[in-house]
Amino acid sequence: MIALLKKEINSFLSSLIGYVVMAVFLLSTGLFMWILPGTGFNIFENGYATIDTLFIIAPWVFMFLIPAVTMRSFAEENKTGTIELLLTRPLSDFQIVAAKYAAGVLLVLFSLVPTLIYFISVYYLASPRGNVDVGGISGSYIGLLFLGSAFVSIGVFASAVSNNQIISFILAVIISFFFHVGFDSLSMLSSTAGGLLPDILSQIGINAHYASMSRGVIDTRDLVYFITLTAFFVMLTRFVMEKRKW
Repeated sequence: MIALLKKEINSFLSSLIGYVVMAVFLLSTGLFMWILPGTGFNIFENGYATIDTLFIIAPWVFMFLIPAVTMRSFAEENKTGTIELLLTRPLSDFQIVAAKYAAGVLLVLFSLVPTLIYFISVYYLASPRGNVDVGGISGSYIGLLFLGSAFVSIGVFASAVSNNQIISFILAVIISFFFHVGFDSLSMLSSTAGGLLPDILSQIGINAHYASMSRGVIDTRDLVYFITLTAFFVMLTRFVMEKRKW
């Protein structure tokens, strides 16, 4: 499994995909945070020592970049037939899925590490120096990592169900968008009916849990939600892999 994980990471880093994803992520968030005026996200215009803009913009960027990375996880192997060779190795289906999922999560982690420059910049720009909510920012980073890992599990699943990378990309974006925004929309639409349904729909969606964690609040319920959602799509991907043997 470790060998497969290294292979997947090397595959990302030996091609332009990994670097393009990290560059686009840093460029898009950096433009909103430091350069583009009149967006309401510019740190200099707001005058607050915070990087909340990163945690607002990043989920939307991840919603497209992560599917772009994961779309080739299984789709390319299914198309070229190398998946059959992979299945002959002494690895279980779960280990194969877990290795590809872990590689995607590590790439997300790699893309988040350079954003610490934003934190350091705000730390020194604050008046007085260091007057930032370190605990809140740390919690927000944890929330963003969990959200990214959930998107990776969705992307890996979408790649497993199709031989076409474009279809896998579109499917992953649709599922990620629905979990991030769709359940909130359904919750608002059902709010007129009253009862528990609006709250249930809201809790099924990602946004309610990510919004809580992006405020720096690490609630066990939010952690359980992201772990459960990620495990659900990982196991679903494993089921798709096993179904090919039937």
